[in-house]
Amino acid sequence: MRMTDIIEKKRYGNELDDREIRFFVSGVTDKSIPDYQICALLMAIVLNGMNERETLTLTTEMAKSGDILDLSDLENTVDKHSTGGVGDKTTLVVAPIAAALGCTVAKMSGRGLGFTGGTVDKLQSITGYNISVPTEKFKENARKYGMCVVGQSGNFAPADKRLYALRDVTATVDSIPLIASSIMSKKLAAGAETIVLDVKYGSGAFMKTPADAQKLALSMVKIGKGAGRKMSALITDMDVPLGFNIGNSLEVMEAVKVLKGEGPDDLTELCISIAAQMYSKSFSLGKVESISAVKRVIADGSAFETLCKAVAAQDGNEKLLTGEHEFKKPESCTEVFAPKNGYISLLNSQIIGKASSVAGAGRERLDDTVDYTAGIVLDKKYGEYIKKGERLATVYGKQEKTKIAAEELIKAYDFSAEKPDKKPLVYKIID
Repeated sequence: MRMTDIIEKKRYGNELDDREIRFFVSGVTDKSIPDYQICALLMAIVLNGMNERETLTLTTEMAKSGDILDLSDLENTVDKHSTGGVGDKTTLVVAPIAAALGCTVAKMSGRGLGFTGGTVDKLQSITGYNISVPTEKFKENARKYGMCVVGQSGNFAPADKRLYALRDVTATVDSIPLIASSIMSKKLAAGAETIVLDVKYGSGAFMKTPADAQKLALSMVKIGKGAGRKMSALITDMDVPLGFNIGNSLEVMEAVKVLKGEGPDDLTELCISIAAQMYSKSFSLGKVESISAVKRVIADGSAFETLCKAVAAQDGNEKLLTGEHEFKKPESCTEVFAPKNGYISLLNSQIIGKASSVAGAGRERLDDTVDYTAGIVLDKKYGEYIKKGERLATVYGKQEKTKIAAEELIKAYDFSAEKPDKKPLVYKIID
């Protein structure tokens, strides 16, 4: 089999058979196929697409290119994946809720890069939290507490790592078959029997419209079902940051508020929706029953208790969650004030995420150091009225960075004389 024949076949818009896709993924993994031929096929896929069978085969072969986590000895395993957002601390909320309801969330999460935050960074803002545990300890904690969230380790989907690096520098990122296979290959390798996706759209997301987000979600749901997993996807808005806190320790504090029933409405609504999907898909239950159960474990405190126990089991200081101890204070803060009267008609998530990163809460490269105390706390959000001179937000971090971040942050806002229409947070659920 020759790679040039495979490239030519896809260049003319023809389907690749399973053997050809397997040959391609194997050559990507063992590096027997050179970068220039890989890039040629990637561009042909961008231009001519892949059908459902091709995309499923590409995904499963990429998943099999490295380690596969065996969770078969755990019951009701469920994983949740977000396509990335600003202020998105939902894993910290939905994992303990699902665990309190009898699911097992044995989850590997990533670090943040660019303007989107990573769950691992948020967890590491909890003093002592160990993101690296041996596989047996990982599974033991998940079995005992219902959840264990660690950093990505091992050799999962190495073919995807090489493909992603090449896509990033050859303008071949924007392809639903390639995006879907990249995400789902890692989810399949992570081993959970149920997968719930939060596919975001808007200024702070990769997919800019609900229609594009729905196409991606449908593709990933079909891949998961084709691989024998129970699947669900939510299409959700990321034009506006989730909650009021953006930044690692700040987001942990806000997640705790949600678990105590005191969180902001938008974040609480989304977490209830995601957790209900995790529970309903795991146990084949109805929507009303699942939402009621989620609200119950928030109200009775069992979800919050689950988080505290799981954090302590990984050497984290759970007293930071209970309020007995305080998170480290930021070095400085800079306030941002409204330049005029009006309703907030624009609150650009991407700009806010970048401002938070400038303050020290994010990284541009994976080896950048994160300031866990840095971030942004919003006072007002989209649709609210504000008077000139009122505080819009506060930027936290090191003094020399907060002022620069504040100058960036004000660009995220626009104001109008009339109140803008409210946008739905959950656009659609694909079940």
